Amino acid sequence: MPDEDPTALPSATGVNGLRADCANCFGLCCVALTLTASADFAINKKAGTPCPNLADDFRCGIHDRLRPEGFSGCTVYDCFGAGQKVSQETYAGRDWRSSADTAQQMFQVFPVMRQLHELLWYLTEALTLPSAAGMREELSDALEATERLTRLTAGELAELDVSAHRDRTAALFLRAGELERAGVPRSGRRSRRSADLVGARLRGADLRGAELRGAYLIAADLRGADLRRAELIGADFRDADLSDADLTGALFLTQAQVNAAKGNAATRLPESLARPSHWTASAPGPS
Repeated sequence: MPDEDPTALPSATGVNGLRADCANCFGLCCVALTLTASADFAINKKAGTPCPNLADDFRCGIHDRLRPEGFSGCTVYDCFGAGQKVSQETYAGRDWRSSADTAQQMFQVFPVMRQLHELLWYLTEALTLPSAAGMREELSDALEATERLTRLTAGELAELDVSAHRDRTAALFLRAGELERAGVPRSGRRSRRSADLVGARLRGADLRGAELRGAYLIAADLRGADLRRAELIGADFRDADLSDADLTGALFLTQAQVNAAKGNAATRLPESLARPSHWTASAPGPS
C-alpha cells in the first residue's frame, strides 16, 4: 500500500484503521495465505509457511522490486487494515514467532478479520451515498455491529461464522448501491453482473451506473470509459487498462482492484483511493 493517505471515507474505525499499516503488522499476509506459482506469484507457498522474502523484522525483503521479481500479486493485495488490528489489538503485540503456540490460531483469525474490515469499508462508503440517506440508521447499526465483532477475542474470532454475517450485511450496502445507481439514466444501467468481459473492447464505453458486480474485466480495454456510479464490487480488473477512464463516484471500488489494473495520470479515481505507483505518469498518445 502507498505511504500517502489521501482523503478517505469516514469510519467509526478511523481512517487509518481501514488501511494497511505494514509497519504495525507481523507480516501476516506473508505467512497466513497460500501462494500459487503463476503470473501473480513466483513461488508456491503453503498457508502458515513464511514467504522466503519475509525478513526477521517482518518486512518484505524485496518490497521495492516485487513486480520485477514476479510478485505482482503482493502489490495488489489489501488487508483493509486487518493485519495491524490482529497484530496490535487482538494479540496485543505478541507476534507469531515469539508466541509459536498461538501462531496457528493467529493465521486463522487474520482472514476472518480481513473480511470484517472489508465489510466496514463497504458500509462506510454506503453511508456517504446521498440516495441511501433513508437507510442511514440500518447502515450505521450494521457498521457498529461489524466493529463489535472485530473486538472479539482471538478464540471467538476463530469460531465466528463470518460468512453468515457477510451475507446479512452485504444485502444492506448492495441495496444502498442500487438506490444510488437508480439516479443514472436507464440506458446506462444495464446489468453485466458476473459477465465474462475478459479482453473486452470497451474503450470510451458509457458504463455510467452499470452493474458490474463480479464481472471478469481481466485485460479489458477500458481506456476513456465512463464508470461513474457503476457498481464494481468484486469486479476483476487484473491488467485492465483504465487509462483516461473516469471512476469518480464508482461504487464499492477498492484499492486492491485499482492496484490490479493499469492506468495513467489522466485516470480519475474516487478521492478515497490512491493512484498506484506502477501506473504510467502521463496520458498515452493516440493509437
